[in-house]
Amino acid sequence: MTTAIAVAAIMLWAGWGACALWFRLPFNRRVNTVIIAAWLGLTLLGAAGLISGETRWTDPFGAASLMLLAWWWLGVRPSNDRDWMPEVARLTHGDVAGNIVTLYNVRDFRWRTQDDYDVRWRTCRYDLDRLESVDLVLSTWGNPAVAHAMVSFGFGAGSFVIFSVEIRRKRGDVFSEIGGFFRKYELSVLASTEEDSLRVRTNVRGEKGYLYRIDIPLDGARALFVSYVRTASRLRQRPRFYNTLTANCTTLIWRLANQIIPGLPMDYRLLLSGYLPEYLDCLGGLAGEGDVASRRRAGNYTSRALAAPDAADYSRVIREGVPGIPPPDDRLR
Repeated sequence: MTTAIAVAAIMLWAGWGACALWFRLPFNRRVNTVIIAAWLGLTLLGAAGLISGETRWTDPFGAASLMLLAWWWLGVRPSNDRDWMPEVARLTHGDVAGNIVTLYNVRDFRWRTQDDYDVRWRTCRYDLDRLESVDLVLSTWGNPAVAHAMVSFGFGAGSFVIFSVEIRRKRGDVFSEIGGFFRKYELSVLASTEEDSLRVRTNVRGEKGYLYRIDIPLDGARALFVSYVRTASRLRQRPRFYNTLTANCTTLIWRLANQIIPGLPMDYRLLLSGYLPEYLDCLGGLAGEGDVASRRRAGNYTSRALAAPDAADYSRVIREGVPGIPPPDDRLR
């Protein structure tokens, strides 16, 4: 039984190491394949030795493979100095001076296709005294349980800034959820206009968008906004890796919100982010009336976004009929 457990552990270690090497080795496919084959050979020799009882020949190989991989893995460090894709080439960061927040590198691209766009980065100032709303935005592209979660802050007069936890893709990178477990991507907290980050998803990439007004005290909303700014700024000084399980778009939202409301429960819906509205509804965190199903139907702004020809009108259009958001005429009274 002990031998079987040890062999199983070695096999798991072999599989983990092969994945880590596959996603992180910097060489071409042929060289990477040779290195991975050598790694698997060393670890499988260790397993064969345990099974046969001839460990005096296999132990050195197993120990060598363990030490070599551990030495290499500990040396894999995140960096802000890589050949990034243009849309993540800059890092958002900010200064907080009393109630005034200055954000640098707010992305405001104008997208025509995924490969044709105008590059625009802005510096914006926000008065926390004018912060009046917080919205959760989910974007899905297939499985409804899997969504990209973003948080949008409204400052009145149609002014919104949205924060999105993004992987920083290098030129040539293709996103892999499995690769997100193996330090393949760095992490960024990107601030942008809704005409950029939301419109590109619905009107260019063909994703479905859902918007929910969050019921949160204004003091908590201000503190959450500042937490996003400070988290983004820290990544500029201390880069870190994205992780599919522990450092993704929804787990970071939870960590930030937990600073404001300590004791928020962990929940599987933080990973299956398409069900975040159900999680928030259980906590009483959704504004307006109705069950989650009706909120999801009303909050699905995809068709409204596609029908909006003017990007400048995008933020107003996507909020039409969303529970908890008063019509524009009511807000002006």
